[in-house]
Amino acid sequence: MASSLSTKHFLGAPSSSDGSARLGSLKSPAILSSPSLQLPARKSQPKRLEINAAGSTYGTYFRVTTFGESHGGGVGCIIDGCPPRLPLSESDMQVDLDRRRPGQSRITTPRKETDTCKIASGIADGLTTGSPIKVEVPNTDQRGNDYNEMSIAYRPSHADATYDFKYGVRSVQGGGRSSARETIGRVAAGAVAKKILKQYAGTEILAYVSQAHKVVLPEDLVDHETLTLDQIESNIARCPNPEYAEKMIAAIDAVRVRGDSVGGVVTCIVRNVPRGLGSPVFDKLEAELAKAAMSLPATKGFEFGSGFAGTFMTGSEHNDEFYMNEHGKIRTKTNRSGGIQGGISNGEIINMRIAFKPTSTISRKQNTVSRDRHEMELIARGRHDPCVVPRAVPMVEAMVALVLVDQLMAQYAQCMLFPINPELQEPLGNALESAAGTYPL
Repeated sequence: MASSLSTKHFLGAPSSSDGSARLGSLKSPAILSSPSLQLPARKSQPKRLEINAAGSTYGTYFRVTTFGESHGGGVGCIIDGCPPRLPLSESDMQVDLDRRRPGQSRITTPRKETDTCKIASGIADGLTTGSPIKVEVPNTDQRGNDYNEMSIAYRPSHADATYDFKYGVRSVQGGGRSSARETIGRVAAGAVAKKILKQYAGTEILAYVSQAHKVVLPEDLVDHETLTLDQIESNIARCPNPEYAEKMIAAIDAVRVRGDSVGGVVTCIVRNVPRGLGSPVFDKLEAELAKAAMSLPATKGFEFGSGFAGTFMTGSEHNDEFYMNEHGKIRTKTNRSGGIQGGISNGEIINMRIAFKPTSTISRKQNTVSRDRHEMELIARGRHDPCVVPRAVPMVEAMVALVLVDQLMAQYAQCMLFPINPELQEPLGNALESAAGTYPL
């Protein structure tokens, strides 16, 4: 028995020294003696590494792909996964596109574009059909000759060099895909996402400028419970406090006339957020918001809730204690968590801050290196914002909306297929009704 076991081999075991396969103990000698049975020698094949690194699509259920370059024929997006039967027209997107467009004030780029959008598919009789929605915006004020120097030299702190390092080729005019003009597709798609959130859950997303250069708007001067879009849009700085708006405009003007630039901070809040959004552990809601916000051009920092200031507090100072409100609903007395705990929305106001660097392209002489590796001086030409933050406001709102609508659809798909536990959960309907106590918790 021991001898039998020692000579038995399995199919797929290593071949003998003469190259023939040992089949072991098979019951049919005829099979073994058949000349037609041949086991081809296994040849090693070189492994092929395939990489999917497109990088122009965001979302899992509500998917958005942007396309186009700054000085090409146009820009836009394709929205896939939009629910059917949503009333939608170009005017729904145009409002936010007008807030983002260039040339709207003296503290923005002087490039003149109407950014008029056209929906090319996915709509029938004014309603979404559930099929992909294509949105196009033509470029009408290109000045490619402004960028002749950039075909030779790299603009400091811009994406010129890294695009060459990665791809070995790039669109020189206006920075191509690295230009903030790419965000038109995000803003158009974000307008659709905002409409879904507003109609389904009463969710409101509002962003505003809370810092321009060294002018910082004190947090206690803005009431996030009552803040309105009209307050934000009442001035060209998009700061809801008129006094600080004037200080911000003056700070931007001071560097604009010198051909320089400054950065700033955009604060974004979200009211009436359904509870339960976010999927631990790697897809926590604040992690998704951070990724989306930091994918915007010129972003350099992200704070959520108490942010870095929370590191100076003790646990007893920082914790948000729970209480029962007059409608019998669980709330928190404070909101240092920023409306998210454990990566899941708790129904309180979500708040975050995104830092934007000074615009990289300035009209002052700088030292750089040419594409053929020679040190040189460069005065960048073209039309650029002296401060990007006023125009970044609708971009931030759009990215936050894309995250929330994707997470809303994920929550509905995973947790709403079967009857909910009414003792612990609430429907994903209108959060305003829930806040009033219509849904028990």
